[in-house]
Amino acid sequence: MLFGSPGSGKGTQSKFLVRWLGIPQISTGDMLREHVRTGTPIGKSIAARMKAGELVPDRLVNDLVFDRLRQPDCARGFILDGYPRTPEQAAEMQEVLATTPTTEVVIHLVVDYNVIIARMAGRRVCPQCGTLYNAISNRPVNAGVCDLDGATLEVREDDRPEVVRARLNEYDALTRPVIDFFRHSGVKMFEENASDSTPPEIFGRIQTNLAADEFMELAGK
Repeated sequence: MLFGSPGSGKGTQSKFLVRWLGIPQISTGDMLREHVRTGTPIGKSIAARMKAGELVPDRLVNDLVFDRLRQPDCARGFILDGYPRTPEQAAEMQEVLATTPTTEVVIHLVVDYNVIIARMAGRRVCPQCGTLYNAISNRPVNAGVCDLDGATLEVREDDRPEVVRARLNEYDALTRPVIDFFRHSGVKMFEENASDSTPPEIFGRIQTNLAADEFMELAGK
């Protein structure tokens, strides 16, 4: 489970882990945004909440995640990106995983909020392929244009400064207690300072932590 505030780099690190471990990434944010983009009944019911930076109800998010975990590609393991986000989600997830041979580990990315606001202010996304760019750490070759398909890059709705502030406030109020939940439940946890290092440097430290663990067997090392 990759854990951290909005803009902490969970999505980037999860993609590194996917390539290294060969297991799927499950991003609740991506799933919810896709429902909004395609105008499904779920998307229509949560669009206003997401636009305002509010959390989606636990029941709906849990159902989406648990349905995804039943897919065959999750049999060897999976990477949860942005879930669980509340203690209630975490408790229900542990009940579900208790019936499986899954071993849990939390990777907590710690980033200063001023760094997060600066990062997200410069973030752009390709509306066609979903590739993320950043004016600080991952610029496109041609400004404002996707390197892969030439589409004009856009500001994601939930990256607007006022929404970022709302998301960080929501995180502090509701999501940060999940860290205490995992600490008290005995789940293995690694904390990484992700404020100043580059994404590859952060991933190198994550690999080092996991290398001394049973996850190396999953990675085939």
